[in-house]
Amino acid sequence: MLIEQILGYIGALIIGLILGLIGGGGSILTVPVMVYIMGISPVMATAYSLFVVGATSAVGALQNGKKGLLEWKTGIVFAIPALISVYSTRKWIMPAIPEHIMTIGSFEISKSIAIMLLFAIIMIIAAITMIRSNCLNCDDEEAVITYNYPMILLEGTFVGLLTGLIGAGGGFLIIPALVVFAHLPMKKAIATSLLIIAIKSLIGFVGDIENLDMNWSFLLSFTFISIIGIFIGMYLSKYVKGAVLKKAFGWFVLIMGILIIAMEMM
Repeated sequence: MLIEQILGYIGALIIGLILGLIGGGGSILTVPVMVYIMGISPVMATAYSLFVVGATSAVGALQNGKKGLLEWKTGIVFAIPALISVYSTRKWIMPAIPEHIMTIGSFEISKSIAIMLLFAIIMIIAAITMIRSNCLNCDDEEAVITYNYPMILLEGTFVGLLTGLIGAGGGFLIIPALVVFAHLPMKKAIATSLLIIAIKSLIGFVGDIENLDMNWSFLLSFTFISIIGIFIGMYLSKYVKGAVLKKAFGWFVLIMGILIIAMEMM
C-alpha cells in the first residue's frame, strides 16, 4: 500500500512536470495513475483529475501571465463554450450513464470499463497527434493573431465534452487549435492552454461536488505535489526543446493507451 502511494505521488510530480514543459499531456496520466496505481474508481478518478489538473494549470497560467505570455482574449473565447460543455457533462451526462451499458458474449461493458476504454482511445489519438505533428509558427513571437471564431467555439465545446467524460485537460487538442485557428506562437499557445485547462477543469469539478463524496486530504496533497512539478517543468522548459519532448511523450502515451485497452479487455 505504501509503495502504491509513493508511486502515485511520483506520478503527480510527473503530471505537473509535463504540464509545465509542454502545456498539456500530463493530465492524460492522472486517471491511469489514480486507477491502476492508487486503486481509485474510474468515475472518482476523473473527478479528482479535474481538480488536480485545474489547480495545477491555474498556477502555471498565473506564472506565465507574469511573463506576458497569456492571450486573454483567445483564452476566454475558447474557454466559454468549453466550461459550459464540461459542467453540463459532469453535472448531468455522467450521472445519467448507467452502470451496465451492454454485454457482448460473456464480456460485460460497465460504466467504469467504458470510461477507461474511451480514455485509452483518446490517449492513442493524442499520442499519434503528438508524434506526427510539426511545430507550426513555433518561434515567431511577432506573428499576427487572428481568430477563426466558429472553429474555436466548436473546438472549445468538443474539448469540454471530452474533459467531462474522461477528466483530462485536453491540452493535446487545445494547443494545435490555438496555433492553427488563432495563429498563436507556440510559447503563447502553451501558456494560454494552461489558462483554458484551468478554467474548464475547475468548473467541471464543481459539477461533481454534489454528486460525489470527496477525499479532500488526499486530493489536496496530490495536487500540491503536482503543483511542485509544474514549477519544475516551467524551469526546465528553458533548456528542453518542446518538440523533442512532445514526440517522446507521445510514444509513452501511445504505449500506455494500448496497455489500458489490453488490461480492460482481459
